[in-house]
Parts: sequence; C-alpha cells; structure tokens
Amino acid sequence: MNDVTDKMSVNVRVNGRQYTSDVEPRKSPADFLRKDIGVTGVHPGCEHGVCGACTILLDGRSVRACCMLAVQADGAEVTTVEGLAQDGELHPLQEAFWKHHGLQCGFCTPGMLMTACEMLADNPCPSREQIRDGISGNMCRCTGYQFIVDAIEDVARQSDQSSA
Repeated sequence: MNDVTDKMSVNVRVNGRQYTSDVEPRKSPADFLRKDIGVTGVHPGCEHGVCGACTILLDGRSVRACCMLAVQADGAEVTTVEGLAQDGELHPLQEAFWKHHGLQCGFCTPGMLMTACEMLADNPCPSREQIRDGISGNMCRCTGYQFIVDAIEDVARQSDQSSA
C-alpha cells in the first residue's frame, strides 16, 4: 500500500450475510455499514465513542463502530440492530423496549439494544444496579434511562423464569 487512497479488502459477515468490499483504510465500520452495505441502524452520533449510539457486536463483543477501522473487522461476525429480529419476530429486548417505552426519539436505541444484548449474554440475571452500570457508556437524552432499565430487567426476569 503506497497511498492513503489505496483500498483494502474487507471480508465480513453482517447479520448472517457475507460481504466483501474494498474500502479506504481510514473508513470506520459505521460508515462501511451505513454507506457501503446499507445497514442504517448503526447511528454515528458523537463520532468519538462517547455516546454509544453506534454500538455493534463484533464477534459477540460490543464495540463503538465510529472508533475503529473497517479493516479491523476483516474476518469478523458483525451483528447490528437489524440482525436482532429473527423470522419476523422482534428480539425479546426489542419487544421489551417497545412494551416499557424504553425509546423515544430512537437515536440511541440501536446502541442500547446491542449493549444490552452483550450484557445479558454475559450476565443473564443482572440487578438493576448492574443494568445501570452496564448501559452507563450509552447516552440517552430522552428517556432518563428508567424505562430502558425496566425493559432490560423484564427480559432478564423472563430469562430467569424460563431457566428455572
């Protein structure tokens, strides 16, 4: 690679579908997902990794899609909010956010959902304090977090009841 404008190949699986594309080395996953393959649920907000609206799962771990390079995702499995619903059915977290009014303007919602997915995968039965701590890296200017915490807690309770 001799020039900053040279492109690099990225091979990534997004929401179960394989994509290969040549990208500029400086392109972020947020821009790659939105502009190159049309996955618009990734919301670049602050573009500094502070707000969390662009959170995606990269090989099951949450990352800020504005703070890394698309080429770093080469060979990875990426899950975005579009990948949560299966067979036309909302993911339990999506359903709970709707039920508990855990979204208002919706800008932070995709990042919150992805963060909550990872949190519940790591700890299926978090306390309210653990939920608040788990989403503390995601900013919401509309809800005051109460309904978001209620929604995540509801999914955790459902998971706990189904495993009992």
